[in-house]
Amino acid sequence: MDFEQVIKQRFSVRKFKNQTVPSSLIHNILEAGNLAPTAKNNQPQKIYVIQSEEGLHKLDMATPCRYNAPVCLIVAGDTLTAWSKDGHSTYEMDACIVAKHMMLEATNLGLNSIWIELFDKTILKQQFDIPQNIEPVCIIPLGYKSDDCTPSPMHLKRKNLQDIVEYR
Repeated sequence: MDFEQVIKQRFSVRKFKNQTVPSSLIHNILEAGNLAPTAKNNQPQKIYVIQSEEGLHKLDMATPCRYNAPVCLIVAGDTLTAWSKDGHSTYEMDACIVAKHMMLEATNLGLNSIWIELFDKTILKQQFDIPQNIEPVCIIPLGYKSDDCTPSPMHLKRKNLQDIVEYR
């Protein structure tokens, strides 16, 4: 798919079909995340693929926002390997770039997704035995949107460029 089509077609899906996502597509999405740039190329991202019934049940304990997705990616950053300077770490920024690469690739492959940051980090880390130095940044539910799922009415509402851009 043309990149412009990808960025125009992607929207946050809040209702997924109960349909299996082929492992080859998950692999391609993970590869796209692996290609994302990170500060100093430290690659501090850690991605947990949650797709088993048990894993999805554990995830549901940490967030109400899975929306019946058959696969969820927990995108996290390693605070020990992320670049840092003067008390500022890039683990969160790096994980965000990785997550966005994966979401765009999902759209490119005909899948749908949504960015979730409404989750209980303590429960998530406990349920998946996530180490202290690994900080979850977002959850990305993945799958095929249900037939009656449409973008939010706010999806296409955008500010004019002159309201957000300054040339100097």
